Amino acid sequence: MEANTRDTGRLPAAFLTPGSSSFMDFLSDHAPETLPGSRPLPPVEGAVQAPHGTTIVAATYSGGVVLAGDRRATMGNVIAQRDIEKVFPADEHSAVGIAGTAGLAVEMVKLFQLELEHFEKVEGSSLSLEGKANRLSTMIRSNLGMALQGLAVVPLFAGFDVDRAKGRIFSYDVTGGRSEETGYAAVGSGSVFARGSLKKLLREDMTEQQACTAVLQALYDAADDDSATGGPDMTRRIYPILTVITEEGCRRLSEAEVAEAVRSIYEGRLELPDGPKAPLS
Repeated sequence: MEANTRDTGRLPAAFLTPGSSSFMDFLSDHAPETLPGSRPLPPVEGAVQAPHGTTIVAATYSGGVVLAGDRRATMGNVIAQRDIEKVFPADEHSAVGIAGTAGLAVEMVKLFQLELEHFEKVEGSSLSLEGKANRLSTMIRSNLGMALQGLAVVPLFAGFDVDRAKGRIFSYDVTGGRSEETGYAAVGSGSVFARGSLKKLLREDMTEQQACTAVLQALYDAADDDSATGGPDMTRRIYPILTVITEEGCRRLSEAEVAEAVRSIYEGRLELPDGPKAPLS
């Protein structure tokens, strides 16, 4: 009788056989039950209650792209978590922000990170930014069954395209439909207010610091009008997460850097509660 792989310590043959450069394809063939969209939900009546992440914003500038998210997760009318992380590096030159069902979204991000790492190890090179965006689209589409049961995941993907030497932003719908955004984008319950803010504040000649300030202002405006979006919590020292992606790579701003920018915005809003006004030309 063949010894059990657990007893011998040897990997199954599937792990040693050349195959697809897609980690998702590997899981689909050998362990489909581990994929988030393949797990059936037990019969339930009404909507499934689970923590949801809300607002994610992104903006391009001359040197790259900024991706930011608030820290609040809600479950119905209750704040489920005040310091959730919604912005994650995907690889060296890209990042993803999550909106929707928090647990599934975080799991999808981890799978996406593995997908990109697996491809690079098998092929010996990185996917293009366009290719990464397409892989994420496939993952979202595979979650459609869950989305129809109220457990939707709608990320925002941003990265620096080394071939075009510029930052790019991609948004998605629950079916995996992908759109490239020009200049700025926002997803989540506060996205309408954040987009309106970014539309007035962004300029093509912005520096990195100015772009970071603009997305923080947009999150502040979203929190001002959307109860599910959390503004900067000055008493608990909970601030938005900002990630800057340039030709040098993906860098998350330190808590001290974000805190300083937030304090400056807060002090300015003591004088102008609705924030800065866009100049009329």
